[in-house]
Amino acid sequence: MAIKPLRDKIVAKKEEPLTKTKSGILLGEAKETPAYAVVESVGPDVKGVKKGDKIVYKEYSTTNIKVDDADYIIVAEEDVLATM
Repeated sequence: MAIKPLRDKIVAKKEEPLTKTKSGILLGEAKETPAYAVVESVGPDVKGVKKGDKIVYKEYSTTNIKVDDADYIIVAEEDVLATM
């Protein structure tokens, strides 16, 4: 199912918290979910973000949805703080 955002909204897939470092060290359970995601689609009024960008966003300004066992967020472009 494709999610088509409207106006200045961005749909992004949430990143899973790291459970292991690159060298193989296991990390404890994450207390907070990371405030970054990979952009899946953008609305027609979005200017500074494109599909495939990794974004950092305001954590409490999103709408969380689950589609086919994947967690997505919908966030307004003004609530995106940075791209990585």
